[in-house]
Amino acid sequence: MGKRTSYEPGTFSWIELSTTDPAGAKGFYGELFGWAAEDNPIPEEAGGGVYTMLKLNGESVAALYEQMKDQREAGIPPNWFSYVTVADADAAAARAKELGGAIHAGPFDVMTQGRMAVIADPTGAVFGVWQARDSIGATLVNDPGCLTMNELSTSDVPAATAFYEGLFGWRVEALDTGDAPPYWSIQHAGAARGLNGGMRELAPEQADAGVPPHWMPYFTAASLDEAIATTNGGGGTVHVGPIAIPSGWIAVVADPQAAIFGLFEGPVDD
Repeated sequence: MGKRTSYEPGTFSWIELSTTDPAGAKGFYGELFGWAAEDNPIPEEAGGGVYTMLKLNGESVAALYEQMKDQREAGIPPNWFSYVTVADADAAAARAKELGGAIHAGPFDVMTQGRMAVIADPTGAVFGVWQARDSIGATLVNDPGCLTMNELSTSDVPAATAFYEGLFGWRVEALDTGDAPPYWSIQHAGAARGLNGGMRELAPEQADAGVPPHWMPYFTAASLDEAIATTNGGGGTVHVGPIAIPSGWIAVVADPQAAIFGLFEGPVDD
């Protein structure tokens, strides 16, 4: 099992869903991944609302919350948001600015759980940095129903590469994809087998449709065909796939509220 008690700085460690329908999302992902939802009221001094922990076999795998009004009014769709562990959120935010990134929020404390900042890379892809205190993030990864990888779609691969290598010490390497579109692996010593994620060029049709550069999580599926059938049956949408890749099979889908995520069937690390 992919249990975790800590994460090395520079490693993806947590994901959360901002959704317009928390009840609907709980039902959809519960059916798809077997997640159990645990609602936690947020103190008024911390903004109020409910933060729902999503658990599998008693382990924390993700979270969701109702999308904030200002995000809805700005036209931001429901989305999955990825966090990278850092030793010092303040230092990471300062370094991100030096490298051409923008700080959208923070750094600030999340009660006693940790300290975070919301950052946009120079191409506009937004992510979080997480300085763990009481919470390390996900305590279970890679198993079916758990986060296994994060993928960046970007409008400028060289700019994104320079930024993330400078911020996290990642090593971005071009893969031999033959006649398929270019793809880059993201390597980091703190991640299992050194693999921390992937990077691709934003598809022209996405750019034409106004889709900005973004990070997207992939979840492991024991059976991709069954996961796709459950997605369709639960009101979700299949956008891409299934597609065979050297390590298995993938698909890109959306939940009923249109939050996009990936599915992967294939061998994973413990």
